[in-house]
Amino acid sequence: QVHLAESGGGLVQPGGSLRLSCTSSRVTLRLYNIGWFRQAPGKQREGVSCTGSGDDSTDYADSVKGRFTVSRDNAENTVYLQMNDLKPEDTAVYYCATEGYLKCPIPQYEYDDWGQGTQVTVSS
Repeated sequence: QVHLAESGGGLVQPGGSLRLSCTSSRVTLRLYNIGWFRQAPGKQREGVSCTGSGDDSTDYADSVKGRFTVSRDNAENTVYLQMNDLKPEDTAVYYCATEGYLKCPIPQYEYDDWGQGTQVTVSS
């Protein structure tokens, strides 16, 4: 098991920013494809981004393109999701997940390990 941990969530006003972190105490994240997902109350979990292990290219959901950016800090074994210009509809629990073999975009069911999530609330 990879044992992922997300952090950085919180309450922010519309137009604000947050940076989420995804870390692992067990494995080297740069060797994995990393997916960010979110689940809003009463809705299905949806994909936010997929970052490849090889070239670090990232696919983004249309709803977050231009506002969210994924980056890796390999020295810290951390993947970040920088979220700018947040909107109330971005309110959700955000999860990171790992997958080791495929190429982005990767279906949710292919991800092997998931963190427990961090709550992001965008409200005035």
